Amino acid sequence: MKLGIVGLPNVGKSTLFNAITASAAESANYPFCTIDPNVGVVTVPDSRLDFLAEMYSPKKYTPAVIEFVDIAGLVRGASKGEGLGNKFLSNIRGTDALVHVVRCFDSEDVIHVEGGADPRRDVEIINLELILSDIEMIERRADKARRAAKTGDKKLAREAETLERLLERLNSGLPARGFDGSEEDIEIISASELLTLKPVVYAANMDERGFTEGPENNEYFRRVEEIARAEGAGVLPICAKTEQEISLLDEEERGLFLEELGAAESGLNRLIITSYALLGLISYLTAGADEVRAWTIKRGTRAPRAAGKIHSDFERGFIRAEVVAFEDLKECRTMAAARERGLIRSEGKDYIMRDGDIVNFRFNV
Repeated sequence: MKLGIVGLPNVGKSTLFNAITASAAESANYPFCTIDPNVGVVTVPDSRLDFLAEMYSPKKYTPAVIEFVDIAGLVRGASKGEGLGNKFLSNIRGTDALVHVVRCFDSEDVIHVEGGADPRRDVEIINLELILSDIEMIERRADKARRAAKTGDKKLAREAETLERLLERLNSGLPARGFDGSEEDIEIISASELLTLKPVVYAANMDERGFTEGPENNEYFRRVEEIARAEGAGVLPICAKTEQEISLLDEEERGLFLEELGAAESGLNRLIITSYALLGLISYLTAGADEVRAWTIKRGTRAPRAAGKIHSDFERGFIRAEVVAFEDLKECRTMAAARERGLIRSEGKDYIMRDGDIVNFRFNV
């Protein structure tokens, strides 16, 4: 999974990126200090995998990973090349979802390119630039489909009609997300790497005081929450500065710091959970003396397709999946005990994988 961190300049994107990846991306009080995107890969915390590692003492421990891309701040006119906008927009196209950082605090010390914090305006600026970029792409594709449909090809005529409806939506200032169409229509529009089709998590970046006092008491956060609710997007209250401080602590100090803040877990963990839910992702696990590993799949994936994540031969020659739920194994402590209690199931090709399934695939090619 690749997440692109976007937003206006100086809203806390690079600070959040530094906190997430514990890297050293430059964070400065002026626009465009990030030109080439910073990329960081982080492991997905999973206590289930830790439990399996204790059980098997494997040679290899492989958690799921997320790639974060810190994309330089967008400004008004980005879709027309302002502020190196075209380059920045192209960096967004390769991501699976966007983490849109919105500034939710006032400060005379940190320059705001629009003069001051206003979450609704800031979100609208970014969304408009993404929409304008999509309009340009869809106009070209719709024109091509219209001309090609003159041959009488019904499939191309359907494509042209669908793209025209999408253009109407984009021209009214609405993103491609939420486009009302059939499965075939969605497939048509998904063929283009539309920026506004990508799922979004709004990261409402508050200062330390605002975060400590509680997001529900922050007017700026409430505005972001309203925007997210209207779009069906995710929303996450966060203090990027505090998260960066947490990232520099060792594990024990980190736990104490979070306890003092009254936070159950770090912003990174909350961001991962929110992103997984938004993208409809789950993890299944494989375990043994050689390796314990988490595999990320879409919710609703059937067993053969999930097996194909490991190797195409597993999917092609799929026979069955031997499955035990993590909670059952944890209670039994050993696979042998789980088997004795009849908790290891034999599932066929129609089995839909569940989050936390521990699986051994049987195949023959």
